[in-house]
Amino acid sequence: MWTVPTQGSRPHDPLAAKDGAIWYTGQLSNKLGRLTPANAQFKEFELKSPRTGPQGLAEDRDGNIWFTGNSRGVIGRLDPKTGNVTEHKMPDPAVRDPHTLNFDQSGILWFTAQNANVMGRLDPRTGEIKIIKSLTANSRPYGLHINSKGVPVVVLFGTNKIATIDPITLEVKEYALPNSDSRPRRLALADDNTVYYADYSRGFLGRLDLSNGQVKEWASPSGPLSQPYGIAFAKGAVWYNESFAKPNTLVKFDPKTESFQTWPFPGGGDIVRNMDVTAGGNVVTANSLVNQVGFVEIR
Repeated sequence: MWTVPTQGSRPHDPLAAKDGAIWYTGQLSNKLGRLTPANAQFKEFELKSPRTGPQGLAEDRDGNIWFTGNSRGVIGRLDPKTGNVTEHKMPDPAVRDPHTLNFDQSGILWFTAQNANVMGRLDPRTGEIKIIKSLTANSRPYGLHINSKGVPVVVLFGTNKIATIDPITLEVKEYALPNSDSRPRRLALADDNTVYYADYSRGFLGRLDLSNGQVKEWASPSGPLSQPYGIAFAKGAVWYNESFAKPNTLVKFDPKTESFQTWPFPGGGDIVRNMDVTAGGNVVTANSLVNQVGFVEIR
């Protein structure tokens, strides 16, 4: 675990970059940060506009770092070589809160905006942004990943549903989870495109098979108030944070044996809102309330 240089940054999302660096969004410091784990050296980049509220992170093929400006209604691109930031404003002023973003295999950037109740796509080559409305009112599109077929998968935090977007037609399909009280907040995709989701409201880990809509769920080890949050799939297992356990826990779920293991985060952890996976299959975290970023070596 490393403490980031600016106090009160509230690191929101981590990113495991191709060069081995760990990036993070300083949501309250209006900065993006880069950590080189080998020598524990940080570099922070001030953003172009005040009160941007950086939240999600993604890296393009050229090593540029893209981010959502959750408080300013923009998606930005940082060139780490120069520090220059380019901003793309939302075409609809009602979309004020871009949230999570990820690139597909063709280089298109997909994103969510939870309070605006939309998803979207941005073509970095042209800057064109298309807004896609969620089918369910107040569904709060939140976590988003792209599966191996190029299909964006979105958890709808305001309802008990998970959605997919056809990358060609932009048609949205929803999958209802069996419990009406479920509120999936983040997701991870297994190697076979199986969806694992963190059911924040009920304290469950869930699995959705997109091929047939079947769902299976397991109670999280710390119980119904554990608030599962940041989640990743690495080295054949699901890894996630119980954000309300005291201290916060890192949980491993083995899909083969359907068994759990739990470790306390050093220093309490305190809310891992998102996770990412390095090229070597290890997990990186941003620990918002203790102003830290972390690295989980999976041996």
